[in-house]
This record gives sequence, structure tokens and C-alpha cells, in this order.
Amino acid sequence: MPEPVDWPTRDLVTHRVESTPDRTAVVGEHRELTYRELDDAVDEAAVVFDAFGASRGGRVATLVDTRAAMSRLLFGAMRTGATLAPLNVELEAATLESQLDALDPEVLVCAAPTAERAIEVAPCPVVSLDASDRGAIDEFDAVASSASPPPTVELARDDTQLVLFTSGTTSAPKGVRLTVGNLVASATASAFRLGVRPDDRWLVCLPTYHMGGLAPFVRSALYGTTVVVQRTFDVERTPEMLDAQEVTGVSLVPTMLTRLLDRGWTPPDSLRFVLLGGGPASEALVERSRERGVPVCPTYGMTETSSQIATALPETAVEHPGTVGQPLLFTDVRVVADGEPVASGERGELVVDGPTVTPGYLDSQQTDAAFGAHGFHTGDIGYRDADGRLWVTGRADDRIVTGGENVVTSDVASAIRTHPDVTEAAVVGLPDPEWGQRVAALVVGDVDGSAVVAHCRERVAGYEVPKTVRIVDALPRTPSGTVDRQAVRTLLEE
Repeated sequence: MPEPVDWPTRDLVTHRVESTPDRTAVVGEHRELTYRELDDAVDEAAVVFDAFGASRGGRVATLVDTRAAMSRLLFGAMRTGATLAPLNVELEAATLESQLDALDPEVLVCAAPTAERAIEVAPCPVVSLDASDRGAIDEFDAVASSASPPPTVELARDDTQLVLFTSGTTSAPKGVRLTVGNLVASATASAFRLGVRPDDRWLVCLPTYHMGGLAPFVRSALYGTTVVVQRTFDVERTPEMLDAQEVTGVSLVPTMLTRLLDRGWTPPDSLRFVLLGGGPASEALVERSRERGVPVCPTYGMTETSSQIATALPETAVEHPGTVGQPLLFTDVRVVADGEPVASGERGELVVDGPTVTPGYLDSQQTDAAFGAHGFHTGDIGYRDADGRLWVTGRADDRIVTGGENVVTSDVASAIRTHPDVTEAAVVGLPDPEWGQRVAALVVGDVDGSAVVAHCRERVAGYEVPKTVRIVDALPRTPSGTVDRQAVRTLLEE
């Protein structure tokens, strides 16, 4: 008998176009593509990547705003055996340079809004999706028309398909490697939890340099359904898009959903799921959603787990307030304290294992630090009930999630301490009705709060700038001399 073949053997669009070529694959602002047309667009991307030497193990970095073209980039990389590394378009030059140094890509893909920054930071050739009059940039379509598509590469499940960065803007790059197998396992598990219909249409309005924005492209190619792409969330236009496109699913962060509800939005009859992640969904928000008929699904996930770890269906979210539901199929979640799993109801660090979990970071030392005997250490604190439902209650390192963005408190505190008139600083997250959490700083020094905020704006990303600052004579400390973070919170909440 022949040896069994591990699936997929080729990129997902190649598999999909053979079975449903005339289904709608991607809906952009100006054009719709069937899977047959997307297959042609992926071929063009494969020509570009091959022209720059990125095939078979090379790396393609992107500095591109959210747009339908991400589908051709993602599957073009998969078709040629390249690794795609989408970069955050909001990061400053120094951080982008650091991440590109860690990647060492063969080519950087940009668009018109990011062309100037791409030229500034790129250690490699730059190619633009949009027409460009800049001599340092090749045009994507021009390169795509210069040759025939290269042969489709045979895939293995452990091939690295994506590298996504999760670090704050002032810390060393932390690139997560996600394999073909990770992505397919995540899409499969999501289908078992949420269900799939042939006419499903998933709206992407999250940034496609985050896993939450990329995952629908993978899922839809696997299922043969449609991705509808909106370049940015807009409290006025997103409801119109949901209605006009008969969207059945959408991924949002809590602040987005809150704004929609505040506007008086009610969901269209077509909408089956609102996957709510990127930060804790308050019980009040879930209740407001229920009252408005919004089918909200609180979810818990990470880049390191290819998106979802656990997801609560709407009825579970209402009946068990605060839960993110049971883990997805094939995902093992253990609650660990002092190195050992604990009983249901007891709190500890959440440790995840299974086929969606990254094989590691670009940095092997970071990989070694993140994995233990029971799997990947998330750094999140929580517990499970007797039926396996999961609650996430905080962070072991007190990381802040604000508006779907991760903020490392030590990075912000370090930036504050570079102010010449600051002697000490402590940063924590405070509950915020709009953003989930807001960044707050307790500062010691001969300085006022506005000066601290202005200082931070020049050194960290906008979402990392403290929204609350209080000046004190000394930081509260425990008897052992460490900063008492609970006391810090109390002072800032006052």
C-alpha cells in the first residue's frame, strides 16, 4: 500500500478551486472574486514572490492596510512555500526595523499609504500593491505580468506559514511561528464549534496583521465560503456592510461592539455569530447583546494558538456569565499552579496544548521559556468549572489588553522613566467601559501628568499611552520592597 499523505498537500485555494470554482471567495470594496478568479490572483502573487527569491522557505514581509488583497498574498505565499509575515502598519520605524531584522525577508510588500515608511525601514527590495511613482519601489502587477507562475509547492503540515509579532513597541521582537497544520487545525476546530453553511459570509474589519483578521481567510478557503473585507471598522458604515452583504459572521473586539450598541444597532437576520475577542467581554456587554438580539460569542485566543482556544456560543454566554466556553476540539487546556494541574474551580495559569499551538518563536530562548511539561504557558490566570467551561480572570504578568491591543506594562513604565524629571513609575490596567482596559500610570517625580503623556506619545504606540496619570511622592511597596501593584491600582482608581 502507498504511504498515507498528510493533507493539505497544496495551498488551500488550489484544493478549493477544484471543487467550487464559481463560488464567491472574496468581496472587496470595489471587486468580487470567485475562487477561480482568486486562483488567478494567487498565481500572480506566486510570480512576484518567486521573482524576489522568496519561494520554498523564503520570507515575505507585508506592510499593508486591511484589504481584500491579503487573500492573494497569504495564499500566494502558501503556493510558493514562502512564509508570510504581516507587520503592524501603526508601529514606528525603529520597531519595524527591529522586526524586519529578525525576519530577514526576501521582499517587503507595501501599499500607497505605507510606501514612504516601507522605503525607510526595508532591508530588502520593496514592491507596492498600488501604482507608485517612487523609483525605489517595484509595482506588484508589473512584476506579476513578467513571467509564468512557478510550480505549486507541495506542503507539509509543519511548514511555517506565518510569522506574527506580539511584542510591544519598546520590547525586543517576539515573532510567533504558525505552521500550515496550525492554521488548518484552527479552522477545523472553529467549524466544529460555530458550524458552517454554504452561504456563510464572514466580515473582516479587524487589522490583517493580527490573527483575528487573518483567520477568516483561512477558514473561508477551507470551507468554500466568502470573506467580505472592510478596510476599517466604522460605527456608521459597518452596520451598513453587515446588512448589504448579508453577513453571517463577524469578529469584533468589545469596544467595537459597545460602540455599535451605543449607536442603537440591531443585527440583521442573516447574522449568526459575533465572535468577540481581543479582550475580556464584560457580563454587562453580554447582557446588552442579549437584549438587542446580538448572537455574541465571547472567545479566548492568542496568536500563539492560531486564534481561538475556547469560544462560548450565545446561549452559553448568557447562561454562564463571564465564561469563554469550553476549549475547542482537540485543544487541551490545563489550569496549572506550582507546576501541577489543579482541580476544577481552582485558579492557576492556563496552559494550552494541541495542534493549533505554535511550535515556537523565532527566538529559541523565548520558545524554551514559554513551554513546559503541560504545553504552552499563556501567562493568563483563570479556572474551569466541573463541565470544562473556562473563565479567564487576569494576567500573570499584568499585561493590559486595550481595544484588542496588547500592552506590556513594564515597557510603558520604562518609557516613562526615560523622562529626565521622573524617578519612578508603575503602570497597570484599569477597567474601562469603552476599551475593556485603559493604561494607567502612577509616577514619582517633579512633573505633571500632561508632560508624562506627551513624553509617551513620542516613544510608544498610541494605544500604549497612559490615559490616566497620577503623580505621587512614592510608590507603594510590599514589606519585601517590591511595588504593591494592587495598592497602585487603588491609588489610580481614586
